[in-house]
Amino acid sequence: MSSAELFHAGRSSVPGPTAMSETTKPRLSEAQVLELVQRLYGLERSTVRPLPSYDDQNFHVVAPGGGGEYVLKVMNSADSTNPTVIDVQTQAMSFLQEHGIPAQTAVRNAAGELMNLEEIDCGFGCQKFMVRLLTYLPGTTISTVPYTPQLLYDVGKMAARMDQVLLKMDHPHLSALQRDSFIWSLSNVPLLEGYVYSMDGDPLQEVVKAVIEEFKTSVLPRRHAFRKCLNHGDFNDLNILVEPDQGSDYRISGILDFSDMNSGYYVHELAIAIMYMMIQHPDPVAVGPPVTQGWESVVPLNPEERDCLYLLVLCRFCQSLVMARHSVRLQPHNEEYLMTTARTGMRILRQLWDLGKAEVEKVWFQDGQGRVLVGDGDK
Repeated sequence: MSSAELFHAGRSSVPGPTAMSETTKPRLSEAQVLELVQRLYGLERSTVRPLPSYDDQNFHVVAPGGGGEYVLKVMNSADSTNPTVIDVQTQAMSFLQEHGIPAQTAVRNAAGELMNLEEIDCGFGCQKFMVRLLTYLPGTTISTVPYTPQLLYDVGKMAARMDQVLLKMDHPHLSALQRDSFIWSLSNVPLLEGYVYSMDGDPLQEVVKAVIEEFKTSVLPRRHAFRKCLNHGDFNDLNILVEPDQGSDYRISGILDFSDMNSGYYVHELAIAIMYMMIQHPDPVAVGPPVTQGWESVVPLNPEERDCLYLLVLCRFCQSLVMARHSVRLQPHNEEYLMTTARTGMRILRQLWDLGKAEVEKVWFQDGQGRVLVGDGDK
């Protein structure tokens, strides 16, 4: 199974605190899945194969006779109780695709609907799960290819284009994306204080506490100057697909997993993109310039956004680390999976903190001032 197959359903590297019950995750049998795709989508005699997902359940669906490939996504029963948020996310995916952004999109069922709330018994009694059939995009995850400056530039540019397009989307329930209690929103960093106890004994605990305080004293007073938009919210190395493009280069061929969408700010998306591109890079600090230059080719940062970028990147590392530790306490048997991103993130967080804002910004902004390392070329 290729990396693209593994992650076409999208994922968050660490589940949120509301998705911890073993009874909320769907556990459909192959027979139940086949019944769903036949009844809802008319895909008879399809083959299905499970795909990894923590909170939800996902299946690679192949229709016979060249009928196409899809991903069936069955959302957990907790998130399925909020169909308004799911509908906004689903419409956003289609809106992006219509405007030239290669987003995964939902397929309409036989009744013309993009999603169905199905009552299914998975061994814990009947529960309601939201079901969608999503397009299967070409490519492999960006985590599997070399991170050239040009590719990092393209990541920054794509993230900015995506948020710029989303800002134009009209939907009667956009306010549902405000998500004031959503732990993964960079607007809600102080919520981490309720989970920092999970790091007791970890030497990085004091760094995390200091970052949260810096957010409250340095970012919040400047946020009035941040420009608002809708954020994908999880623009990470497993949610970006790439394909070969002219020799050894790669181009972005797909964007996955919009389940973390929230009302936020342009600079939040950039901080998230930088943070996740650092995870696989041999020189994490060097990620900042090309990603930021790509971003600013579309949406130049204003002074307040630029001044807060370093700390917002640290905040995203803290979210990943704290929620991973919290999840391990609840599910110690899953530690290897839950700490996938956090283990590398711990080292990078320490490196960035020890270097300090001024030294990192010398690399990100001052040394690169006026120099274009990479660019659009013929793209």
